[in-house]
Amino acid sequence: MKILVLMHKDLMPPSKSELKGSHAQQGQPWETEYDVVTTLKEMEHNVHEVGVISDLSIIRKSIEEFKPKVIFNLLEEFNGEAVYDQNVVSYLELLDVAYTGCSPRGLMLARDKALSKKILTYHKIKTPKFQEFSRRKKQEKLKLKKFPLIVKCQNEEASLGISMASVVNTEEKVIERVSYIHGEFHTDAIVEEFIPGTELYVGVIGNSKLQTLPVWQLYFDDVDNPDKEIYSEQAKFNSNYRKRKGIRTGPADIPKDLAKQVTEVAKKTYRALDLNGYARIDLRVSTDERIFVLEANPNPDISMSDEFAMSAKKAKMSYQQLLSKIISLSV
Repeated sequence: MKILVLMHKDLMPPSKSELKGSHAQQGQPWETEYDVVTTLKEMEHNVHEVGVISDLSIIRKSIEEFKPKVIFNLLEEFNGEAVYDQNVVSYLELLDVAYTGCSPRGLMLARDKALSKKILTYHKIKTPKFQEFSRRKKQEKLKLKKFPLIVKCQNEEASLGISMASVVNTEEKVIERVSYIHGEFHTDAIVEEFIPGTELYVGVIGNSKLQTLPVWQLYFDDVDNPDKEIYSEQAKFNSNYRKRKGIRTGPADIPKDLAKQVTEVAKKTYRALDLNGYARIDLRVSTDERIFVLEANPNPDISMSDEFAMSAKKAKMSYQQLLSKIISLSV
């Protein structure tokens, strides 16, 4: 079929013939875009790539001229704002064209970490206690009294702004880190109770009928206290840091009954936040085996080497089958 792949203009990938080496795309900023486009072409779809930064007319013109059956949406921001991804999807709905991934409603609910936590709490899904710190209001007094706490951007992804300095043990450090988030990233901050334990990820695919992928785990093989580690920017993207701490992800090393509970919580979270298409639910299991939802990530990274696709592979779903499933849910 005709598939228009929507992506950030700066992440337009090279062609397969332009790369040297079979794994040359790994670690590149455009790895996901390359994997998706290359695989769709190998599946003999008619693929057209469109790069966007801040001009919606490019999308409309491409749809009118190419007339795609579906849009494979890889655009995670618009005009430099991550929260505007929901507006782009709303525009696709106004143009009455099928697209992959989550609806505007699900994106809006999940992208706002504070809002999503309020909804999860209403549905009796455990999530760390939290407090919002708006950059537009006078600095509030810290209401959370149990340390350690972790300070994050309220709307950003990919661990942006998260480092070991984000985990704080005094009120002074909380205020200092909140000010850093406000000034450096120009976004609201959220302060959460830090849960020592095991970090897990569950891929969920579907609209009404849901399919879950095998539970995936974040490992720190070369540290003394892995329960106190976090998936910071360094832990995700700095190869030397990853090697030094023995950071990897893989199938979860947890009892079957706990894996079943984690999977059920992930599905309940997916439904509570009105998600559809596909998403990754990030959870933390405390040392006494209580399950906490950290956040939901609609339209997560689906590069071949990332957790979602690797978990699908563990479930005997090839990368081609994964992309076909995502497309079938959109049309």
